[in-house]
Amino acid sequence: MSVPKTVLSSVQMVSSDDIDNNALSAEKLIRRAVSESGASLVLLPENFLCFSAKRYAYLANRIDRYIHSFASLAKELKVNLVLGSVPLSSRSDGSAMRGKLMTSSLVLDQQGRQVARYDKRHLFDVDVADSQGTYRESETFEPGQDIVTAELGKLKLGLSICYDLRFPIHYQSLRDRGANVLLVPAAFTAVTGKAHWEPLLRARAIENQCYVVASNQGGQHSSTRSTWGHSMIIDPWGEILSSLEMGEGYCSADFDLKFVESIRQSMPVQQHRNKAGSLA
Repeated sequence: MSVPKTVLSSVQMVSSDDIDNNALSAEKLIRRAVSESGASLVLLPENFLCFSAKRYAYLANRIDRYIHSFASLAKELKVNLVLGSVPLSSRSDGSAMRGKLMTSSLVLDQQGRQVARYDKRHLFDVDVADSQGTYRESETFEPGQDIVTAELGKLKLGLSICYDLRFPIHYQSLRDRGANVLLVPAAFTAVTGKAHWEPLLRARAIENQCYVVASNQGGQHSSTRSTWGHSMIIDPWGEILSSLEMGEGYCSADFDLKFVESIRQSMPVQQHRNKAGSLA
């Protein structure tokens, strides 16, 4: 009897400020990933429901019905579903926010149960040489504090969001907690994405000997906002298994636990790093 394959899928979108239209597009892409590639896990990009800072508070006040809808979809399709990031008006401990929001990834299992929440730790407060020029996430969001993993069968998920990608210790901490798949929902700008997206993703895969599933926004969102796309799935050796350049769609690849174990056994970097100790 053959063992069912575990398929990882990355959804790419070009989200707007039209929340309901974005939700419909996300649902269609999830259904396609499951029906066409047999996806076991589907990752949505950052800000998939709304790509407009002016509407995040509006969405946060109505987010429960959207989460419920996607939980029902996960249960219907029997797929593990990761909502790349959504704005939330309370912290993970249940305490209410005052004036700001959290931007958070939610992991839904095949029964539609929320099994993990990760609040973005590193906020994108930078200047970029594009039409937008200045990005200040901290004006809207409060940074999270916790490193979060989620276990779904043989998938040990390490959670992150977008700008976290530039901080290697975040991913080392996920590996320390047993991660074998690193999730990177993102809205990388066209300028920074062209320069750094692929090298950083491949580095995180190689350093931590994990699969990387990266779901980016990919297109023109307004007269000043454009994103890089190039969503991809990378294996623990740093090979790109599947990718999508621009526009809406998805890419998929098989997860092979034996390959992860083989790479880690033949090159035990984790043990070597631990033996060397920390210089921090």
